[in-house]
Amino acid sequence: MHIGKDLVAAAATPLVLGILAEGESYGYAILQRVEQLSEGELSWSDGMLYPLLHRLERLGYVESAWHASPTGRRRKHYLLSSDGRSVLAEQRRQWTAVSSALEKVWMPPSDSTRRLVASPAGA
Repeated sequence: MHIGKDLVAAAATPLVLGILAEGESYGYAILQRVEQLSEGELSWSDGMLYPLLHRLERLGYVESAWHASPTGRRRKHYLLSSDGRSVLAEQRRQWTAVSSALEKVWMPPSDSTRRLVASPAGA
């Protein structure tokens, strides 16, 4: 299935903040977690993730530090800041409202709703 770029872009910030709420992580691990959480439906590139991480860092939502990997190579690790936790909480409220509305509109109508929709006014 193809997920449109507008939806991917809208979900990117809350998804990354949510992943970082699980704990400190680095770019490649975040990309893997996105793919895992979406059961393979979302496969982001470095070119999508790193500009987002840099923007979140500039906004003060994430902090970063360089650490050595087990192979000795340096990796930039990202951690959710306290401001980031607040933003994530607000994003969660907003996405819950949107998700709830979508579930209601996509839910099969009950018999009583079908009758209301099917019958003309005053009938």
